[in-house]
Amino acid sequence: MGKRRVPDVYRAPFPLYSVKVDPKTGLVITAGGGGASKTGIKNAVHFLDLQLVGDHSYSATLLHCHDTDTRATMNMALGDGVIAAGQDGTCCLLRFKQGSQREDGQAAATDGGNNVQKGNARRRAGKGGQEAAAGSGDKADTKDETVLISVSGLAEVQSDLNPQDPLQKVVRFSPDLSLLLTGGTDGYIRVWEFPSLKKKFDFKAHEGEIEDLDLSPGNKHLVTVGRDFSCSVWSGNQLAMGLSWSETMPHIAEKTYRYMACRFGKVEDQKDALRLYTVQIPHKRDRKPPPCFITKWDGRSFLPMLTAPCGSEVISCLAVSDSGTFLGLGTVTGSVAIYISFSLQKLYYVQESHGIVVTDLAFLPEHKPVRGNNEAAMLSVAVDSRCQVHTVANRRSFPVWLVLFFCGVMVVGVVLLLQHLFPGFI
Repeated sequence: MGKRRVPDVYRAPFPLYSVKVDPKTGLVITAGGGGASKTGIKNAVHFLDLQLVGDHSYSATLLHCHDTDTRATMNMALGDGVIAAGQDGTCCLLRFKQGSQREDGQAAATDGGNNVQKGNARRRAGKGGQEAAAGSGDKADTKDETVLISVSGLAEVQSDLNPQDPLQKVVRFSPDLSLLLTGGTDGYIRVWEFPSLKKKFDFKAHEGEIEDLDLSPGNKHLVTVGRDFSCSVWSGNQLAMGLSWSETMPHIAEKTYRYMACRFGKVEDQKDALRLYTVQIPHKRDRKPPPCFITKWDGRSFLPMLTAPCGSEVISCLAVSDSGTFLGLGTVTGSVAIYISFSLQKLYYVQESHGIVVTDLAFLPEHKPVRGNNEAAMLSVAVDSRCQVHTVANRRSFPVWLVLFFCGVMVVGVVLLLQHLFPGFI
C-alpha cells in the first residue's frame, strides 16, 4: 500500500466525468468535456476496447468518438444498448450499436444510427493516446479489423428545473430497465417510463441538491442522498423512512457529517440477501481532517449492520462489484481504494493515483475474460483526463477476501479462548 504508479490505459483530450462497462459487448464507455466554455476543449463520449495484456496489464483502444457539441456529459447510466447521459439540466438518450468490418474493407450493415466511426479511427491509447483521441495520428496505428460503432440520438428531457443553474447530478436505470430515474440540483427525483421517457411522477426528495440515488431489485425501494444531511428510503413517491448511520457511532455530533453516496449490492452465495452501502463525509473540513465512513445496511430492513472508517481523504465516488463482494472508493485527492464488502476492510489502496478528483468508478464484469486472473478489476476516471485499471490479483486457491475473513475469525476465537481461560486477560 501507499504511493505507487498505476499506468494509464487511456488518456482523453478532455476531463473525464463518467465511466461505464457494457456487460454485453464489454465496451468501456467514458465521457466528459470542457462544457460550453470556448476554451477549445471538446465534449464527447468515447467508446473503448479494453484488452488484457499478459496476466495483469491492460491496454485500451479508441473505437469511436461521439461529439456532444457544447455540452459535457457529467453522469451516465447504461441500459440495453442505450446510454442515458446527464448534460447540463437535461437527460439525453443515445442508442449505440456495434458492427463489424468486412474483409473487403466495407462496413457491415447496421440498423441505422449516425456518426459511424470507420477503421482509421481505431488507434492505440497510451503514449500517443491523447492525439489519437483527438483524431490525429499516423496510419501505422490503424487497425483494419476495427469494430464499428454507430450512435444515434433517441430522446431528450429536461431533468432538472433549477432556475439558477440547472444540472442533472445522477441518473439510474431500474434493474428491470422499465424506469429511468434522475436527480439534480433542484432537489427533485423524476421518474420516467423507459423507453418512452413519459414522466411517471416526480417529488421533492431533499432540500437542495440530490447527491445520489439507487433502486433495489424489483423496484421496491428507492434510496436517495441529499446535501441536506439526509438519506431517505422511498416506496414510490412516499417516504418510507430516513436512515440514521450515527446510531452506530453515538459519539459523533449531529450534522458534522453528510451522506455522499449510496449503492445496493448482492451478497455472494446468499440469493435472497441484499445490502445497502452508504458513504458519509465531513460536512466541514478541519485543519486535522476527520475520517470518512462507510456503513453497511441490511437492504430489506434498512437497519445498520456495520460502520467503518475509510481514511481522511474525502470520498468522491462509490462503486459495488457485480457479485457484491467488493466496494470501490475514489477521493477528491485522486486516491483509489477497494474494500471487502462484508467486513469493510481495505484490500487495495493507491494514494493519489490520479492527479485530481476521481469522478467515477466501474468494476469490470466478473463473467468476462478481460478480468483475467484477478480477484477484482476496477476502472477509474478523473478530471485529469486519465482512465486507469486497478486490480487485485488472485494468487491463492481461496479468494483473498475469504482468507482475510478466516484470519479474522481465528483472531476473535483466540481472544475469546484467552478470556475464558484467563478472566481479566483483556
